[in-house]
Amino acid sequence: MTHRSSRQAQRMLPEDLSLNPMFVGEGEEAVPRFRMREKGMVPETAYQIVHDEIALDGNARLNLATFVSTWMEPAADRLYAEAFDKNIIDKDEYPQTAAIEERCVHILADLWHSPEPQSTMGVSTTGSSEACMLAGLALKRRWQNARKKQGKPIDRPNIVFSSAVQVVWEKFANYWDVEPRYVDITPDRPYLDPKGVLAAVDVNTIGVVPILGVTYTGVYEPIAEIAKALDDLQERTGLDIPMHIDAASGGFVAPFLQPDLVWDFQLPRVKSINVSGHKYGLVYPGLGWVIWRQAEDLPEDLVFRVSYLGGNMPTFALNFSRPGAQVLLQYYNFLRLGKEGYYKVQKYSQSVAHFLSAQIQNTGPFELLTDGSDIPVFAWRLKDGYTSNWNLYDLSKQLRTYGWQVPAYPMPADMEDVTIMRVVVRNGFSMDLAHLFLMNLQQAVAFLDSLDGPMPHETKKDNGFHH
Repeated sequence: MTHRSSRQAQRMLPEDLSLNPMFVGEGEEAVPRFRMREKGMVPETAYQIVHDEIALDGNARLNLATFVSTWMEPAADRLYAEAFDKNIIDKDEYPQTAAIEERCVHILADLWHSPEPQSTMGVSTTGSSEACMLAGLALKRRWQNARKKQGKPIDRPNIVFSSAVQVVWEKFANYWDVEPRYVDITPDRPYLDPKGVLAAVDVNTIGVVPILGVTYTGVYEPIAEIAKALDDLQERTGLDIPMHIDAASGGFVAPFLQPDLVWDFQLPRVKSINVSGHKYGLVYPGLGWVIWRQAEDLPEDLVFRVSYLGGNMPTFALNFSRPGAQVLLQYYNFLRLGKEGYYKVQKYSQSVAHFLSAQIQNTGPFELLTDGSDIPVFAWRLKDGYTSNWNLYDLSKQLRTYGWQVPAYPMPADMEDVTIMRVVVRNGFSMDLAHLFLMNLQQAVAFLDSLDGPMPHETKKDNGFHH
């Protein structure tokens, strides 16, 4: 459902909220839905109103659409409750939170093989979207500074990624006047490939952005091969094009499940990496990270030094005041799990993904596209000619009747006629839940197969999910 249709639906509701008589105080018979009341109400009534409304939201544990963490253990919940009032930007007032943020930066730099992990630059963000924006800005400024030194124009920058890139990179290009150059994926190569990169880059390319864990299917793009192609290009032409790795999902998976995969700062051409702490970093929503290979890879003129609350503070962010609790939860996970613990958690999720994908592959209607061998995410499509009575959007809606949220959506440009479904296996999605999901999936398919005629559709793509 679009935001516009959602607003229209909201307008169809009564003007006033109704209240349970057990919680009604004097003068509280009606609560306007779209206006603030003249008077307040007792805490219990306000709580009950909000509590009842969010009961209509989906069950987060059954949401197989989102990459975002929906479960942490009780000790983490307790720490979260103790730290929700900390403002991460107030580094003078909360010096230990600031110190822990810096520790996390160095831990990630070391995990990703920075040559200078204790001195390189990095920042926490509200999520990978902000981290990508900052990394893109650094690429653009780095390119501009180099062009200025050469006395060359800086008015036509471009950036290269696959057509399967996450929408944040489209936003970056739009907001900061950078031409996006898409390398279309194909059924044979459903990812960014070196040949396509070389056809897209030129002297105005500020960077190439491969994805470690494509949102559509979960596959890793061939980062080392792309770096090698750009190395060869530089040797032939002198054109030096940096890479940023969008490791929103894979940055907390590959170091543990695929430790021999070369994708990070081991490749000198990789200048920055972003990751979502709130995805496979196993933290509640609201945390991302961006790390630069070395301090000099972040242009100095992008860093502000602000006198604030009695201290002098370097800052590079799109946001200013924001919660510090998620940073503390990230450090909690580093302490709690260590490398061995992260391996066990991610390996278990991958085992669940492998189990489910293998079962789905053997289910009559489906053709598996990926099986969760990169990040614990897999995708499938409906076999050609299986049925004309229902499609994957219908299956997604039918699974909702059991509480499961499983997205169906079209592939990107040049493959948009292919509709797929995707399951994201996260920490907290157990093998027991996987068996229950599989049972409900088979029940949903049996119901749809029993239909005498096609399901009615408002539009071809009338599903509410977006990748």
